[in-house]
Amino acid sequence: ICPAVPRTEFADVTADTYSVGTKLYYECDSGYVRRQGQYPGIQCQSTEQVASWLYDEFECIDKKILLSMAPTKDLDATKKPQRKTQDPAPQKQENLSEFDQKNFCGPPKAIPHASLSLKKQYCVGQVLHFKCQSGYDKRSPSSGTSVCKKVDGKIIWTPLNMRCTNDS
Repeated sequence: ICPAVPRTEFADVTADTYSVGTKLYYECDSGYVRRQGQYPGIQCQSTEQVASWLYDEFECIDKKILLSMAPTKDLDATKKPQRKTQDPAPQKQENLSEFDQKNFCGPPKAIPHASLSLKKQYCVGQVLHFKCQSGYDKRSPSSGTSVCKKVDGKIIWTPLNMRCTNDS
């Protein structure tokens, strides 16, 4: 597991691919709740030489709808809400090399009314892209990457040679 991500002021951090072992968590947007009993986590794992996300069924439902679905005594069995299961979105991995397909997952599928968060740290091999937020890229370079590597038995993020500043 990698140490905490290096902090870069006024920069956004993104990842195109995620190393095997990474766990991400869906969080429902404001006004929505996850369906009871569903697990929000997904994990990148390698099966038969291909890395892919392991999904459980997960759905964010409108709180107003949830309240209107509260069981009543005269609820007709035919009016039960239908559960829609979503097929995992096709991974955009055609441009990944054979090595990458074994060791990295592409972007996770989007779920309506949910965003993704990372509660645990990244795994070794993770590449993160840093880009200055608009208005903060006065000095070059305004973007860069950092890689989580094992060097001399220590796990480190490679140094980032960028600075984002709002100096005029």
